[in-house]
Amino acid sequence: MKLKLKNTPEQVELIKAMGSRDTTVAREATEAFAAFIGPVVSKVLLEAGTSGLVYSDLPYDEDDSPSIPLDLWNNEKEGYVNVWSQNVAGGLPTSSVEGFAEMKVSTYRLDSAVSFLKRYARRGRLDVVSKAVERMANEVLIKQERNAWAVLLKSLATALTNGQNHIHTAGSNQGTLLLSDISNLLTKVKRLNVSYAKGSTNSSYGVTDLFVSPEVVGDIREFSYNPIGNNAKETLPDSAREDIYRGAGTKELFGITIHELVELGKTGKYNTLFHSFDNTILGGTSSAPAGEILVGLDLSKDAFVRPVARNSETGGTFTAMNDDQFVARAEKVGFYGSLEEGRVVLDGRAVAGIALKD
Repeated sequence: MKLKLKNTPEQVELIKAMGSRDTTVAREATEAFAAFIGPVVSKVLLEAGTSGLVYSDLPYDEDDSPSIPLDLWNNEKEGYVNVWSQNVAGGLPTSSVEGFAEMKVSTYRLDSAVSFLKRYARRGRLDVVSKAVERMANEVLIKQERNAWAVLLKSLATALTNGQNHIHTAGSNQGTLLLSDISNLLTKVKRLNVSYAKGSTNSSYGVTDLFVSPEVVGDIREFSYNPIGNNAKETLPDSAREDIYRGAGTKELFGITIHELVELGKTGKYNTLFHSFDNTILGGTSSAPAGEILVGLDLSKDAFVRPVARNSETGGTFTAMNDDQFVARAEKVGFYGSLEEGRVVLDGRAVAGIALKD
């Protein structure tokens, strides 16, 4: 993710004022610049991360204690549901069995701080200031994404339903995705959810989106010619193969939207994270999985929630402030920024997957 400040006379003057040797002028300019970059970073965090495709925001006033009425989110009045969350950033996501009542949600703080020499500000070096803001935003983004996907992957690794899980193990085809794998996943999820619900009105969970690695996207591109995955029994209509060929792939299969995620794949960090939660699903050693996981989600349900604190003064979710730790002799200026959020999977039935083994 890259950020670039506009080279306008007003912007340059503000940057130069941040490097002033007059502490009052420098402080006022730094506070003004921090107030400016707060909403910018907040918008970038919302658009740059992949978790924004999954989680819906649930803003609450800072210093408040957020809660979720599960009966409204699940449209049910009785019974229990399996909820996943984590209490601290970087902690192990855990599950709890909740009734359809008010559920308190744990949130945590994600922050970052950057600094640079005042002489860069006095020279009007917008490139240096841009890089500082960019680094602060990227550090928060990395923490944010890791925590968001950790909850999803943990819920997938241990989302057991009547002794079975929501993961379809692909047939022996040297780790290549087949059309039958996606079809079998859809059937399995439907059967498991009907069994789980036992007559519940909210048993219609399925799969709307599938997050896959670049290698799997490569497998899908190969659907444009036959046979599929060296399996002569699986073919596509000529019109479908032509669309895949002309579009260098497809964005949808069986009504499921396909998303490419570079963090997935055998050596991807999210695949390794999933393997650390359960190293029996993909096989291999405890540290090296012998396959990869494809993450399927039902985004038609409001099962993925991000409680996020809203600043009472600005109304924003990311707050940037002047870092006042530097003494005059340090000749530095800096900022620190933070947000407070949580990640919750309100129903494990909305998570499914395909395990591709070598």
